[in-house]
Amino acid sequence: MPAWLHDSFQIFIALALVLLNGFFVAAEFALVKVRAARVEPLVSQGRPFAKTARWLVQRLERSLSACQLGITMASLALGWVGAPAFARLLAPLFELIGIRSAPLLHALAFGAAFTAITALHLILGEQAPKIFAIRRAELLLLSCAVPLKVFYVLTFPLMAALTWSTSVLLGRLGLEGASEHDTPHSEQELRTLLREAHLRGQLTGSEHRLIHAVFEFDDMICRNIMLPRSDVVFFDINAPVQECIELARRTKHTRYPVCDGSLDEVLGVIHVKDLVGHAIGDSFTWRSIMRPPRKVPENLPISKLLLHFQATHQLLAFVVDEYGTIIGIVTLENVLEQIIGDVEDEFDVDNPNIVPGGQGQYIILGRTPIDEVREKLDIDARDANADTLSGLLTQRAGRILTAGDQIDLGNYTAEVLEVRDDRAVRVRVRKHDTQLASQ
Repeated sequence: MPAWLHDSFQIFIALALVLLNGFFVAAEFALVKVRAARVEPLVSQGRPFAKTARWLVQRLERSLSACQLGITMASLALGWVGAPAFARLLAPLFELIGIRSAPLLHALAFGAAFTAITALHLILGEQAPKIFAIRRAELLLLSCAVPLKVFYVLTFPLMAALTWSTSVLLGRLGLEGASEHDTPHSEQELRTLLREAHLRGQLTGSEHRLIHAVFEFDDMICRNIMLPRSDVVFFDINAPVQECIELARRTKHTRYPVCDGSLDEVLGVIHVKDLVGHAIGDSFTWRSIMRPPRKVPENLPISKLLLHFQATHQLLAFVVDEYGTIIGIVTLENVLEQIIGDVEDEFDVDNPNIVPGGQGQYIILGRTPIDEVREKLDIDARDANADTLSGLLTQRAGRILTAGDQIDLGNYTAEVLEVRDDRAVRVRVRKHDTQLASQ
């Protein structure tokens, strides 16, 4: 065989090895990118080679080892075959431009051949397959599944020996040899993935907000969402029935606690539907239709509170502290609002917690949750041992608040506008003048 034909054949082999290296690189990244949860739908749809892809994903550690073995073998063979063949073909070109020194000719030819092989290896054998696998992981995995499985089976003894050797070495170093490719995503990783999906248009704004709220759902407790004791409207069993009926007409709630003088003596719960069909006369008593009160601890996660509502079929519960004192009530609506946002019926009055009050100023209700204030105004309240803005201001002031008090909140100054029952009802929060000037 002529020398030039032999060298041409070796160059063809080198290009084939570059493409083979690219195949294993693409297969490896496709396996890492595609998780088992994304392969199962492909099998259900009857996609070609989906079952083979699932077979590989189920043996992910060994499949990745097969890819690494293929990459290593292709790279070593490429270095052995490609560079000398390219160097011999390029040598006559350097002779034509007047280079006669054998050492210099060999060095230039080998350098040019090494550069060409490296460029081909990086572009066709690494970068292009890697990027394509990341962007079209499912399609590429299906395309590579059958050849990769064949290679997997043929090289299984060698691969098993290599895996065993690696495990022994890692064991000597005090590390487990198990693969972490199947480790489930953490909550923070899932949040990041969801945010990226939203930014790329794969999730709508409402879908992203809903899923994000679900993550927050289990971190909240009853105390965070309850209606505080001072805002609870109840029927006093000692008051005339007609007086309670008039209270219901004014407040227009669905359920009312029935108490003996105060919330310290809760007797039951009345649903307004219970009044339908009853003659409200002098002999009528709330005890005849009220349901027994249900109580939950203040630190109960709202996910468990939801299960409580489902089990008891009563959608109002009384929240008690560690001393057994009722500190508020919580309803199913309070729970659902943590996922889907505020839900207002025909009788709710739209009274937002935070209202702009001029440049750099806001009028905020004292009952507003700390998290909502921090999200809206970027107030540093990480050290706060309180759930509401009123509680935060009381903690910072170190005493019972009075109207006119001004409390420093770092970037803002809070001025108490109204106080009721020793707690701030309305607060004006104003950004410092130096920060306004810099904006």
